[in-house]
Amino acid sequence: MNITNIAGARKRHTTLSLEIEKHDRAYYSKDAPIVSDAEYDRLRAELTRLEEQFPELISLLSPTQKVGAKPAQGFSQIIHTMPMLSLGNAFERIDVENFIDRVAKFLNIPASDVEILGELKIDGLSCSLRYENRVLKYAATRGDGQTGEDITANVKSIADIPQTLPDNAPDIVEIRGEIYMRRDDFEKLNREQARLGKDKFANPRNAAAGSVRQLDASVSAARPLKFFGYALGFVSAPFAKTQHDIRTNLRAWGFPQSEPMAATNNVDDLILFYNHVENIRAALPFDIDGIVYKVNRLDFQERLGNVSRSPRWAIAHKFPAEKAITTLKAITIQVGRTGVLTPVAELEPINVGGVMVSRATLHNEDEILRKDIRVGDRVVVQRAGDVIPQIVEVIITDRPKDSAPFLFPHACPECGSHAVRDDGEVARRCTGGLICPAQAKERLKHFVSRLAFDIEGMGDKIIEEFYDEGLIKTPSDIFMLAQKLKSLSLPLETRDGWGAQSVANLLSAIDARRTISFDRFIYALGIRQVGESTAKKLAGHYKNLSILLATISNSDELQSINDVGPSVAHDVIEFFGESYNRDEMKTLQSLLMIDDYVPPVVQDNPLRDKVIVFTGTMEQMTRSEAKARAEQWGAKVSGAVSANTDILVAGADAGSKLKKATELGIKILSEDEWMNVLKSIS
Repeated sequence: MNITNIAGARKRHTTLSLEIEKHDRAYYSKDAPIVSDAEYDRLRAELTRLEEQFPELISLLSPTQKVGAKPAQGFSQIIHTMPMLSLGNAFERIDVENFIDRVAKFLNIPASDVEILGELKIDGLSCSLRYENRVLKYAATRGDGQTGEDITANVKSIADIPQTLPDNAPDIVEIRGEIYMRRDDFEKLNREQARLGKDKFANPRNAAAGSVRQLDASVSAARPLKFFGYALGFVSAPFAKTQHDIRTNLRAWGFPQSEPMAATNNVDDLILFYNHVENIRAALPFDIDGIVYKVNRLDFQERLGNVSRSPRWAIAHKFPAEKAITTLKAITIQVGRTGVLTPVAELEPINVGGVMVSRATLHNEDEILRKDIRVGDRVVVQRAGDVIPQIVEVIITDRPKDSAPFLFPHACPECGSHAVRDDGEVARRCTGGLICPAQAKERLKHFVSRLAFDIEGMGDKIIEEFYDEGLIKTPSDIFMLAQKLKSLSLPLETRDGWGAQSVANLLSAIDARRTISFDRFIYALGIRQVGESTAKKLAGHYKNLSILLATISNSDELQSINDVGPSVAHDVIEFFGESYNRDEMKTLQSLLMIDDYVPPVVQDNPLRDKVIVFTGTMEQMTRSEAKARAEQWGAKVSGAVSANTDILVAGADAGSKLKKATELGIKILSEDEWMNVLKSIS
């Protein structure tokens, strides 16, 4: 999409951000991805290009600046001592060359001096293990990179994870790696699921993630889970100088290591290794989706640091998606929580990379038009390691003579309301709002989801059953369900699939969620464009629901909140401006305990929240490294000196910025003083 103006760029940025956040929640929090890796990577690449073209779109809430999704609420939470980051992607040789060139330029050394270690990219669930005094203290998922789920009880049964470390291990060490499931174990598990009449898992990654995130640890213990350790978090004392040393030590401590691997400072050798692994990929006993390249020297890794959501010292070289050819039988339209009409391809079932595929995403009407996708077409289906694949190509030569272009509906298939498409939007939306049963059901599903009220046992089927019967039409109805059940002519516990105990369990689960934090409450409302991060920003500004309802009518005030723009402000004001929404809020307020927002406690240091400007020539580190180190400790780096500047770091030959800082009385540090500050807090 060629966008040349900021207005169009901002609209596209908002659309992409919302879509990526939706996919992050599905993948990281629900273990149920809804698009292929390739499609997800395409969306992220487009967002990155957009931000490179229009840097003013970058904010702390952009998906390019965040990792994963918030941890689920069924587990207690653990704050990572050091963030667990995601990896940037490479798809072609030129991407790998550019990665090495960036590393060399940052470190100010020749590219030939950068040794890279290549390891298999395991398709599993990231996990961090913390050992204190050589005993396993806890295990946590990656979560949003800052906070993960406590899965200690679940991983203690994994044979590949030692409960204790040898005497030569540091007093405190965090070992990070991937929980996974072998293909043969996965197939055996699915056969057992089928025998018991339970749903099968889509793939080994979903099976591993779903198994380790069971609230009942005995379920995890019964599953054939395995672990590869490959990296470190916090370490109380250094014990390795290279990534290769880490592998050697971890193997000696009892952690299996993935094979093969390669270490070289030659791009040709890296590509040969990549091609070799791609050729033997099908013969490996576990799923991988690429190769991870890491700068081998740990002192170089420390200097390189991180940028937004990814380390500068590592990158993932992804494998191409797997493909197959089948017939498109029909195109159906699904209506989502915010009214978006999403087309879905119904396919003649086909095996793609070991998984039977019968549906594929078509994204939106533009995608159908661009690829000229028609019912009856023979199509190339692509799957990249997860669940819902995509159609990448139509085989025109096989097209039936009577085929006709697909006409995207301009009316909602669920309620008949107009389906409109705003300027700059790729999605067409139903205008029916809550009179549309599909939207109402999806909003209720969102309201009870993990990251919202997290009501155990209230799944999609139960929401639909209760909605169709009139038991639950609004969120507040959920918390009045006990009274409504008493009015039924046929008691719920006498119906198929229900019993006295299951009804009691559901009502107990509802009562257990009558207290909720303000930010999660806002997120649960399902306001368009308000994800977890924006909900937290709104909660931090308004503090509680009473203040919000009394004052949320001013767009300028909303836009004064960091990273809330005109489009988001419009949707928020529109939501709370509707009388039935406000009435619903007041009803919920009478039924629930909505805790006032409490800001998170952050580690203090001399640089946190300081505005820093760098000027002049730096000799002990590059300007890029200096900025990265400042941001690592919570500082905000600016390019210009102003009254808001807290610190100016002046290198050699500093000019006008130094003069202006002196005139304004701003604190000035030499490069040596800057280095001393970093040493004092590192």
